[in-house]
Amino acid sequence: MGKLTVMAVKALSTPGRHADGDGLYLVIKAGGTRSWVLLHQLNGRRREFGLGPAKSISLAEARQRAVETRKQVPAGVDPVEAKRASRRILAAMPTFREAALAVHRERERHWKNPKHRAQWLSSLETYAFPTIGALPIDKVAGPAIRDLLAPIWNDRQETARRVLQRVKTVLDWAHAKGHRQEEAPLRSVKTGLAKQTKRSGNFAALPYKQVAGLTAKLAGNDTAGRLALRFVILTAARSGEVRGATWGEIDLVNAIWTIPAGRMKAQKEHVVPLSGASLAVLRTAERIRKGIAGEPIFPGLKGKPLSDMTMLKTLRTAVGGASTVHGLRSSFRVWAAEATAFPSEAAEAALAHVIPSKNVKAYLRSNYLDIRRTMMTDWAIFVGAPT
Repeated sequence: MGKLTVMAVKALSTPGRHADGDGLYLVIKAGGTRSWVLLHQLNGRRREFGLGPAKSISLAEARQRAVETRKQVPAGVDPVEAKRASRRILAAMPTFREAALAVHRERERHWKNPKHRAQWLSSLETYAFPTIGALPIDKVAGPAIRDLLAPIWNDRQETARRVLQRVKTVLDWAHAKGHRQEEAPLRSVKTGLAKQTKRSGNFAALPYKQVAGLTAKLAGNDTAGRLALRFVILTAARSGEVRGATWGEIDLVNAIWTIPAGRMKAQKEHVVPLSGASLAVLRTAERIRKGIAGEPIFPGLKGKPLSDMTMLKTLRTAVGGASTVHGLRSSFRVWAAEATAFPSEAAEAALAHVIPSKNVKAYLRSNYLDIRRTMMTDWAIFVGAPT
């Protein structure tokens, strides 16, 4: 039982230390400032630990703080140093974006796949940074994570799951560094989201007969997003391959785009013959962007590659519905099968799909560029692309 009472604490005004017991004191200074102090022994030395001002901390709260502080001493923790350390951590509290960049720096050298290294950070830049990037890492809570995932949770399921996992990695890193008291609230986030519905393995594709209408809508107002989407249509390349394309990969003289193995899904170099319409898109991009070797042909913010979301928004603004950028490859493939006499193997080669037959591979090695060049020119004419 303490010596002080609530009434006594209010009535005391004499400067000095007024003991409550077990090392807890009410300290009143000459100027009238009142505070709570705990005196304790640590490693044979007497230490003084401030518990806070008496004007805002009651006697009961001061006793509770004293109890919690005393518990640290047997464990070998110096309460004074612990408080200083806590202040240092708070002073250096990173934002979520800063923490994510730190995690990426620490781990990127261990990731063998350059595509994964790029996507790990770009996915957070696209989906997480706009909403929680500026928040102190200790203030990132379940509701904010749930809200940033909700728009893509069912429409872009795999992307949403990856973003959630990467946010969790950043928060767990912050917990291990002492910036957060808790790990990532993964369970509560998933509970707050709708159940993901199963989807077929195919991407929603625009019927090939409607691609000409899309091409017409993309003409004019040559933004990077519109030009990139036109290039996707004309080359039947994947969105990521186009978004990451640099001028150093383009041979304008021979009308060839060589995508290095490291940027391809199958990890094999892919050569794309460029139609006159594709070259026209590149000329426009070069004139507007003044790109040089090594820089993205279709740059996004601050000269970085476009985001996948920018491409998707451009497509859906033009045609609406649930069509996907990747689905445009299917539009091309169905056109080649239903409206042309080109060998199916040539169409598969255009899409950089693996061709199982060795005999077919040998045939295409000597002929596929000529066949595909004609095929891509016919496709450009079909979709009404200007040259």
